[in-house]
Amino acid sequence: MRGSLEGAAMSNETLVPRQFHLLSFEGPDLYARAGGVATRVVGLAEALASHGFDTHLWFVGDPSQPGVERRGRLTLHRWCQWISHYAPLGVYEKEDEKERDFAASLPPFLVRELLLPHLHGGGEAVILAEEWQTAHTAIHLDWLLRRAGLREQAMLVWTANNLFGFDRIDWPRLSAASHVATVSRYMRGCMQALGVDPIVIPNGLGAEAFVPPDTAAVEALRRLASQRTLLAKMARWDPDKSWLAAVEIVASLKQRGARPLLIARGGSEAYGKVVIAHARARGLAVAHQWAATAGMAGLLSAVEAGRERDMVVLESHLNADARSVLLRGADVVLANSRHEPFGLVGLETMAVGGIACTGTSGEEYARAGENALVIAREDPGEFIAQFEAVFARANRVEAMRRSGLRTARQYTWRRVLERHLLPCIGAFGGLASDTLRVA
Repeated sequence: MRGSLEGAAMSNETLVPRQFHLLSFEGPDLYARAGGVATRVVGLAEALASHGFDTHLWFVGDPSQPGVERRGRLTLHRWCQWISHYAPLGVYEKEDEKERDFAASLPPFLVRELLLPHLHGGGEAVILAEEWQTAHTAIHLDWLLRRAGLREQAMLVWTANNLFGFDRIDWPRLSAASHVATVSRYMRGCMQALGVDPIVIPNGLGAEAFVPPDTAAVEALRRLASQRTLLAKMARWDPDKSWLAAVEIVASLKQRGARPLLIARGGSEAYGKVVIAHARARGLAVAHQWAATAGMAGLLSAVEAGRERDMVVLESHLNADARSVLLRGADVVLANSRHEPFGLVGLETMAVGGIACTGTSGEEYARAGENALVIAREDPGEFIAQFEAVFARANRVEAMRRSGLRTARQYTWRRVLERHLLPCIGAFGGLASDTLRVA
């Protein structure tokens, strides 16, 4: 690659025109937000657009919203709306039907309406597909572009964010059609065991992740939990998220007289009942709370209503403001998991000055005792030993918060683009290197 990606003097407008197309089930609509994939594709799309790239995000969107929506250089394309209209519960309702339709109908439209005019005009394109639901879409796109004789002007990269649906992927065909990527060295190891060797393009954080939470709300949260050890955990109700280990931490702290309070926000998965039953079997008092609003006031009212219990299960949505207050206000955010492809919650916690505890997956950004608590086993004693060592000295707590914030700043989307995505695209070949500069 010629020149530096950092602060290139030449404007993108003077270079070979390029398009970026992101293909994902999840996206920016509340209907399409189900987990970390939405955070990833929205952050990546906005970062590419902010750097001057003509960017298109194709996703399974809210059926009540426009099919096409332009936001400056970013264009949203809501696909499968004809199915979503009859599947109001969210992006993954009627998932198989949507996956088949996405793969069958999106590639011909994308090629005919956008790629052919752009590529015939001398442009180049990068197509980034996310998760198993887009694997057949990538294969179909590769076939259409080859048939049109334009495959050399387009680069396909398919990314695994998790192991979901791996048994449904035709790996030889996908590997022949697209470059394969994943989000961490941990995931790369999992995939190598399956005979697939992906490149690593990590997740990033948008500018909004670093907005300081409302100070008054953080202080109010801490007053509500005065004289208690305040823990938070936000994850799907899933065994891989180590919910039972989190419950054991709370039970062990209670036995030691620490008066813990766990604020838990899960999903709609049935496994939540298993977690709650286990908590009660361990003698923990559990409160289920619904907030009238998704914001900070709703969070504070829910915690106040359940603060005499050991565990408060939030049954309603938290918006970004409330989420950042919880991540910063908790003594520790339990981002412990036995299988964590990347660990975005831990990084988001660091970005607002909170303290995260990561789990047995070994998130590569986490360094025990320096910027996070890191537990290698699902043993509450390991957490308690680290917690007590850090919180015994206030200056060590503050040093860990500052170190975590410095770490998070290494994972802004701009840095991910400059250090990982664009160099990898350049290394794959097939595109003029000047098209990959960041303005």
